[in-house]
Amino acid sequence: MHVTTLNLNGLRSAIQKDLSGWIGKNEPDVLLMQEVRAFPHPEFFDDLGYQTHWHVAERPGYSGVALASKVAPRKVTQGMGFPDFDIEGRVLTVEFDALSVVSAYVPSGSSGEIRQAFKYQFMEVFFGYVRDLIAGLEGRELLIAGDFNICHHPIDLKNWRANQKNSGFLPEEREWLTRFLELGLVDTHRKLLGGQAEYTWWSNRGHAYANNVGWRLDYQFTTPALAEKAHFYHTDRENRLSDHAAVSVKYQFPFG
Repeated sequence: MHVTTLNLNGLRSAIQKDLSGWIGKNEPDVLLMQEVRAFPHPEFFDDLGYQTHWHVAERPGYSGVALASKVAPRKVTQGMGFPDFDIEGRVLTVEFDALSVVSAYVPSGSSGEIRQAFKYQFMEVFFGYVRDLIAGLEGRELLIAGDFNICHHPIDLKNWRANQKNSGFLPEEREWLTRFLELGLVDTHRKLLGGQAEYTWWSNRGHAYANNVGWRLDYQFTTPALAEKAHFYHTDRENRLSDHAAVSVKYQFPFG
């Protein structure tokens, strides 16, 4: 099972950068997308052999998550049941026969105190949502992937010393991510990386991409049994579909 997560920074923009060619070449079984910033475009994915599910923001051109798969799910849930967060289109849960998959887009708090407070509120609600998902798995596996807008450890961003007071690397955010994993999840991308530094997002300022001054904001978190089946990963830094890299993991797990 080949799973890819990608913050698109706008679906239309990614399409102009040959998203279709990239999908055709890489052929993920499941593609989780964040920041689609568009209303549903199922026809684009239909032509590529995928069916799609969407949870878009009420505000046009903003946020939004989606999931494309080659296998029909048995259930799709938009949001978490909290309107303040759900109107921004940040969580989509898709259940397959032996696996639940969540595409998640945690808010950024970098614009100021109001949005940072909103981010903290979202994080706590999402924590409870995932805790309940895990409690109801009944032997099934869970994969949560997306843009979490948090770096967990110093190895996850180039300039960690200078960013300790900035949103995305605040002590409270990092502690939350530790508690989140303690629910019974594995940072599967990091498990495969080992002690290697690798980034998934680069600022458009200061030649950050060229100098590889990045942040690892995009994750694949899984239940432990699924993490043990992960055997390959690739962070696609070369194909600039977005300001984020596509993060792919392959699992020896039956799908479809």
